[in-house]
Amino acid sequence: MTQSSLRGEEPAVEDTLPLAAQDGSASGGHGRHGGGKGSGKERDVAGRRPRRRVLRWSATVLSLVILTTAGAGYLYYQHLNDNIRKGRRSSGDSKAEKAKPNSAGQTPMNILLIGSDSRGSDANLALGGSRDHRDNPPLGDVQMLIHLSADRESAAVVSIPRDTRVDIPKCTDPDTGEVYPPANTIINESLARGGPGCTLATWENLTGVYIDHWMTIDFAGVVHMADAIGGVEVCVKQNVWDRPLPTQRGGSGLKLTAGKHKVKGEQALQWLRTRHAWGSDPLRARAQHMYMNSMIRTLRSQNVFTDTGRLMGLAEAATKSLEVSEEIGTVKKLYDLGMQLKTVPTDRITMTTMPNVTDWRNSNHLLPDEAGATKMWKMLREDVPFDGNGPKSEAKKPSVEEATTAPSVAADRLGVVVQNATRSSTRAPVNGRADAISQELRQKGFTRTAADTAAALSEEETLVRYPSADMEGDAQSVAKALGIPMSSVKRSTDVSGVTVVVGADWRTGATYPKESTPKAGDLPSNSDAINGSDESQCMDVYAPYRW
Repeated sequence: MTQSSLRGEEPAVEDTLPLAAQDGSASGGHGRHGGGKGSGKERDVAGRRPRRRVLRWSATVLSLVILTTAGAGYLYYQHLNDNIRKGRRSSGDSKAEKAKPNSAGQTPMNILLIGSDSRGSDANLALGGSRDHRDNPPLGDVQMLIHLSADRESAAVVSIPRDTRVDIPKCTDPDTGEVYPPANTIINESLARGGPGCTLATWENLTGVYIDHWMTIDFAGVVHMADAIGGVEVCVKQNVWDRPLPTQRGGSGLKLTAGKHKVKGEQALQWLRTRHAWGSDPLRARAQHMYMNSMIRTLRSQNVFTDTGRLMGLAEAATKSLEVSEEIGTVKKLYDLGMQLKTVPTDRITMTTMPNVTDWRNSNHLLPDEAGATKMWKMLREDVPFDGNGPKSEAKKPSVEEATTAPSVAADRLGVVVQNATRSSTRAPVNGRADAISQELRQKGFTRTAADTAAALSEEETLVRYPSADMEGDAQSVAKALGIPMSSVKRSTDVSGVTVVVGADWRTGATYPKESTPKAGDLPSNSDAINGSDESQCMDVYAPYRW
């Protein structure tokens, strides 16, 4: 056998000739007629022809392996896609607009993560409580907004406790068509009033932040994901047992000794559901944030994106556990989303809880703390990092005070409507605000301004709305006259002309109060912030639940 054939390089000359020529070419033609000892037979004994058959079979088998693997990969990809449940992004009335791109053409991404308490399956029922609740509509007991910065260098997570009273807008259930009227009630009920799309609309109206996607996960999904990850480290300062007490029903069943523990499966679900043993719902949010930070660190240490087996296990669990808004309802889009989140360093991830106060109507409920929550929403809208670990230049923001489009008509020919939207979830409206601002605009030359006293609105932030592109300059001229920033000038199909919506942030005075741009890391003191790289966090156990 030749050297080249041993090394798998070019084949020997004999192997490239037609079969008839190979049978006699080396014997001076004697073998061509079958006389004497034909060298062709000798080649058979030497293994030349079988070798050719082996090569041919090897090529055939290799081709089959490639095709079969590719086919299996495609079928598995389709299998994962079929696992994913999808729903409409928004099913409620919302006026939030997507953020404009930065100078590099990048935009932030906002994802709403909802933990459902559904008992609609045997698995969820076994993990979540009484059969009497099986047919109840699910509630959104865990709600977190994940904000990924435009440059993908930082991320912020904000939780709203489930018993926070908010305005839930009119929503339509995308599956049944049932229409739910607006309601002022606790936020976890939004999931039962039109699905995740209604919860998304509720968040958008409360924060003014456009939310790109939602994801929901139920009890069984948490267990599957925790098992796929292989466990997440948590910590308690004292022995904890979250169980029914004579004075308090319920409990997650979590039982741990003091110190650090790796929890997975049902025990991970118990950790995430525990509330009584921590002492309050906001403290439950803190425990969830600690778990999420630890989970992120765990996943990074496992290098799951380079370990095919680990990645497939996580992909199987994730696609079975999650329901997502339809625009990210494929494996590729979810993978791409995960890769974007993967780029953020752990010390640039900040977990927080919305600043809150006790509800004056019901001491078991909460309300947004007006000053703290408003500041937090502003930081999200303006993509200001929640951490202070980035470059100092991040705090610099371009000026938005100058109008960018010329008005289409003179001020005295422009019709303007002013609405009073100073009512908030924590305070009553300020009477007369629409009239006061209308008078101010007339004095500044907008003589065709009128107050819409019939409108009963609630907006956290003052806005100037306009219906079509040709009126953008007109809206900007009105905003400039009142000192309203250009970032608050928004196009909206809900108005027929330039409309000033006086929000809860402008309760007194004729000129809009100037607010300084928040700086990176300058969070409200009552936001309970935890940095993603902080491994020292440990939960304090409420005394009645120690053992």
